Amino acid sequence: MIDGKKVLFSGMQATGTLTLGNYLGALKNWVALSNEYECFYSVVDLHSITVRQDAGELRRRARNLLTLYIAAGLDPEKNCLYYQSHVPAHAELAWILNCFTYMGELNRMTQFKDKASKHANNINAGLYTYPVLMAADILLYQADAVPVGKDQLQHLEITRDIAQRFNSVYGDVFTVPEPFIGKTGAKIMSLQEPEKKMSKSDDNPNASIFLMDDPDTIIRKFKKAVTDMEASVRYDAVKQPGICNLMDIYGSCTGKSTAEIEREFDGKGYGEFKLAVGEAVVSVLKPVQERFDELIRDKSYIDTMIRKNAEKAGYYANKTLRKAQKKVGFPERVRE
Repeated sequence: MIDGKKVLFSGMQATGTLTLGNYLGALKNWVALSNEYECFYSVVDLHSITVRQDAGELRRRARNLLTLYIAAGLDPEKNCLYYQSHVPAHAELAWILNCFTYMGELNRMTQFKDKASKHANNINAGLYTYPVLMAADILLYQADAVPVGKDQLQHLEITRDIAQRFNSVYGDVFTVPEPFIGKTGAKIMSLQEPEKKMSKSDDNPNASIFLMDDPDTIIRKFKKAVTDMEASVRYDAVKQPGICNLMDIYGSCTGKSTAEIEREFDGKGYGEFKLAVGEAVVSVLKPVQERFDELIRDKSYIDTMIRKNAEKAGYYANKTLRKAQKKVGFPERVRE
């Protein structure tokens, strides 16, 4: 705990462009959590290079992502918003934890299998040990809670296993984190293939709504969204997965329940419903986009915030790192 508050950690990769799913499923919920927890929100750029990146583009996207954190409502005075690469303790602790992680555990990671199939010409060791670095990210800050989607629970489980294994040898060094799963907007699906999660890397440009899409583009994408032949706005995950996804999006943007949405569009066509969903999304994203445009031009403010937050993250991360280093027997560093 820090100042009487439990600690929460999460992060996003600086690859691609954030989608509506990233916003409704994670970023929007982070803002509310900052009142309850001491929050560390990282731009996890170390994770990003498991796939080859253009250096200049990675730097640009990392800065844009960090700026979007603030634009979405995360106060950098209340939350620690920082680049993972600016805190060397992440990589240092990851090496220690590698030595407490079993090959069998890493072999079971489904996300490695998925990424390896997509990047067959670059199946590198970093891609394989990715979950260990993720464990270091979380354990460095003694996180009590980690917001995760259901598809990320496996990574949190291996983090818990590593922490418990280390603690069983050396005592209570790490807090064993618990998952925090948001109740709304937890999983936004593709507009074109509603059985798949909305993705930053989807090859179909009409499948995802991106945070910086202009209003006309947003409306056009929703008009093209896949529905069905039922011709009614009803929440039926088996017969109407596309409509269910649009209802989830509309509910997340308006705060309306499933029953309220069904009543609102009773007897109305899909065209009217899709337009309403698109307009609700435009309304939600407009203030985020305007704030981002304002912030990205204020280089001095963003640079100052980056420096201050990196120092804060480094302070807490190094406290944990020194404890772990001492436990495994590394010589103490001589400090001035």
